[in-house]
Amino acid sequence: MKIIEIPAELALPIRHQVLWPEQSLEFCRVPDDEDGQHYGVYEDNVLVCVASIFISDDQARLRKFATLPAYQSKGIGSAVIEHILADLKLKSVRCFWCDARESAGGFYHRFGMAPEGERFYKGDVPYFKMSMTLK
Repeated sequence: MKIIEIPAELALPIRHQVLWPEQSLEFCRVPDDEDGQHYGVYEDNVLVCVASIFISDDQARLRKFATLPAYQSKGIGSAVIEHILADLKLKSVRCFWCDARESAGGFYHRFGMAPEGERFYKGDVPYFKMSMTLK
């Protein structure tokens, strides 16, 4: 497994396929994608997982984190989060957060993230804001 920074454009097809397949590819674009840090995981020269981080002051937001279905539950996503957290600690980021699909809450909890506020929806999908303080 190889985790590297990638251009935002490479992340779009996986975001689309995994997160919002019923929407257009453009729907999966983040307005400030050009300002983000985008991570990709390659397995056998195939891009299988993407994650985008947006840093503002001392906070970092995870957006559009997706792993191809055939590669899920193999530790790839966990490795990406650990890699990102290590990078953020080097940059003196204080807070790491995301809007997590309710179905993924347990995954984020394993890293010390906790829900904040009430459940909300994006379309028909329930979410919680989850965050953690970095030391």
